[in-house]
Amino acid sequence: MSLSLPRWIVHRGGGCLAPENTLAGIRRAAALGFAAVEFDVMLSGDGTPVLIHDETLERTTNGRGRVADTSDAALFALDAGGEPVPRFVDAARLCRELGLLANVEIKPSAGADRATAEAVVRLAGGLWRGAERQLLLSSFSQTALDVARDLAPELARGLLFEMPPADWADVAQRLQVSSLHVAAAAFDGRVAAEAAERGLPVLCYTVDAPAEAEMLFARGAAALFTDRPDRFAAETAAYKRLHPDG
Repeated sequence: MSLSLPRWIVHRGGGCLAPENTLAGIRRAAALGFAAVEFDVMLSGDGTPVLIHDETLERTTNGRGRVADTSDAALFALDAGGEPVPRFVDAARLCRELGLLANVEIKPSAGADRATAEAVVRLAGGLWRGAERQLLLSSFSQTALDVARDLAPELARGLLFEMPPADWADVAQRLQVSSLHVAAAAFDGRVAAEAAERGLPVLCYTVDAPAEAEMLFARGAAALFTDRPDRFAAETAAYKRLHPDG
């Protein structure tokens, strides 16, 4: 399936300009004029898909312990940088309301790859039905992408690697993905050539320097993730004027 990608995707909601993986971050990205955001989804102790990156609570909230061991009542009472931890359904509805493409990274806690993917994919199919902007599911977990392919083949999927292995193209074909996501430093000539040969767009993370962005676009990157959307807001506005449908 083909993807209509903007050049920039704001990492973890609002990058470093707002508490990560929060509704405030998503609103901040939209206010700056960006058309796409990325965020991470994990299951709470009650099996609810929520926005959080780490398996533990300490770095981004005032809580302690594992997300997978924390009840909804306890989790949603925490302070995540002046914001609550959002439910996936609330982030999805906000992205639809703001007209944003959402890259939803399925981020399972240890041993919960299949359960996390099943919960996220079953919700996503309904939440984005009829949406103007597309949804892109992605994951480092090949099990999660297997589940997504089988449960909702119509939803676009992105395969995540830090450094793509030699057989990445075979994995991508088996999982029937729509995009390849790699660390910026891993997007070398070999990966660029192999992806171009297969017509697979490459999305690079995480790019905060304009010079690096220019080099990656010249090499053939389709889109870049950034934690510093403020540095690229003017470029994004200019690009949108030239490509109103992009």
